[in-house]
Amino acid sequence: MVLHPGDAITARRRLLYVILLGALTALGPFTIDLYLPAFPVLEADFHTTAAAIQLTLTGTMIGFGLGQLIVGPLSDKVGRRIPLLAVTALHVLASVAAALAPTLELLAVTRVLMGAGAAAGGVVAAAIVRDLFGGKRLVVMLSRLALVSGVAPVLAPLVGSQLLRVMPWRGIFVVLAVYGAVMLVSAVFFIPETLPRARRQERGATTVWQRYLSVFSDRVFIGVLIIGGMTFSGLFSYLSASPFLFQDGYGFDAQLYGILFAVNSLGVVLGVQAASRLAARFGPQWVLAWSTGVLFVAGAAIIATDQLGLGLWGTIVPLFVFMTACGFTFPCVQVLALDRHGKAAGTAQSIIGATNFGVAGLITPVVGWIASDAGITATTMATVMVSCAAVGLLSLWLVVRPRTVERLAP
Repeated sequence: MVLHPGDAITARRRLLYVILLGALTALGPFTIDLYLPAFPVLEADFHTTAAAIQLTLTGTMIGFGLGQLIVGPLSDKVGRRIPLLAVTALHVLASVAAALAPTLELLAVTRVLMGAGAAAGGVVAAAIVRDLFGGKRLVVMLSRLALVSGVAPVLAPLVGSQLLRVMPWRGIFVVLAVYGAVMLVSAVFFIPETLPRARRQERGATTVWQRYLSVFSDRVFIGVLIIGGMTFSGLFSYLSASPFLFQDGYGFDAQLYGILFAVNSLGVVLGVQAASRLAARFGPQWVLAWSTGVLFVAGAAIIATDQLGLGLWGTIVPLFVFMTACGFTFPCVQVLALDRHGKAAGTAQSIIGATNFGVAGLITPVVGWIASDAGITATTMATVMVSCAAVGLLSLWLVVRPRTVERLAP
């Protein structure tokens, strides 16, 4: 049996890591999604279009993706703590600037910086877990982080809708600044360096380019990278379209809209928790075989029910199934990617994060462009979702090829 540094950590210490690293991982999704319920208000305040407001979301995700490409390799070279502290501090400053932005253009710029500043949390958290754990314990720990990263995007609008009851939309960015500051202080006092200098020197024998080359030469990594990017794109297509679909189309207020997200978050929780157990027993590749298929079927079902005129329930039921399938998918993608690249964990995770959020940032505005002046409907939203699911399915069976993937070590 292979021994890992985390095997000697007490259960209490592991719990502390789960809480702190989970909160750091959630910083990115909360930065991206907390202001979603305010989209109609932003549209009115800035006298602009829904597509223009969606571009601020796109800018945040692109900044988040680019930030990870910098933080990941840097954390492999200089350690985990310095990049974590520096970039989280950037997030705090950018959040304050966003709260004060007088124009939509300046808000968009600060959102890009906020995305870049939130990048360290998810990358470093996953890299720390890979530094400490391996095998099936890695599955369990990464599933906890995947639970956070999967639930946070759908829970954040619920929190945002409640914040809008007591503050203007600018107050949401003040809340994000405070959140970032708390994470910065917590990282200073409670998160140790898990990549000691000796291990950095060992890894230093390879350049950043060589680490990228080793990761990109792995067929399975490429395959799950595509699956992860497409799943996030489907998820964020829903997130960016839903404020207009449910508030303008179905007449939800901000609070009812938030409740809808809370219900969908339960689906993600169920999916992640079930996936961690099933992946340890049967292999993450076979969990993906089922979850990617369900993503496609659920997305197609939304289109079918909308075209048949089945109304609200015809949309939200298959949507819940889609979100649950996302929960099954996220941890399996991370496990298959990181378990194979322990010596370049930061680089591998940065590529995963950059692809997930960068590709999603490019794809999600398609919903608004398809809708044009007719308004966003369930069909326009689900068209993008089902297209992304189809690409993920093809990647699984043509690139990953589950039968060729080795089982996880104990």
